[in-house]
Amino acid sequence: MRPAQLEDTMSKPLPVPIQAAPITTASEAEDVIGHFIKIMDALLATVEEETDLVRDGRLRAVTQLEQPKAELARLYIADLLRLRANQNYLEAAVPDMLHELRRRHDTFRALLQINLTVLATAHAVSEGIVRGVSSELARKAAPQTYGASGRPSAPRAPAGQPLVVSRSL
Repeated sequence: MRPAQLEDTMSKPLPVPIQAAPITTASEAEDVIGHFIKIMDALLATVEEETDLVRDGRLRAVTQLEQPKAELARLYIADLLRLRANQNYLEAAVPDMLHELRRRHDTFRALLQINLTVLATAHAVSEGIVRGVSSELARKAAPQTYGASGRPSAPRAPAGQPLVVSRSL
């Protein structure tokens, strides 16, 4: 989700929920659940965009999602804590909305699992590439000598220079 879309989604947000603030009316419960669903949908859209960008190898674009994703995650946790603190009241006051929220949250978790799998795969691939480059550089830097048997000798482990990687994209 683009920052402008995030601002549009959050144009009339509820105040940031305080974990201890009790929900006292069904209308307030509906507002809090509605706000939580909006936050969850916005976070899901951001995560899906991140997944697509990582799959496409557009890592520089992924960094643009960091701030909106962090803000959405903060709001998500705040709402989640408030909903958990008021779970008994919500089950009594708005059981249908709570059931729908749980169903949507299960879908949300499944899509987050896909995102985590894509990120873990990208991490493993990039780590493999860096290790391969490092080992190739070490092999090339090692002296090519022959042992007493006339066969090439293997380089000693500390033969290579450390590999320096820039973490800024």
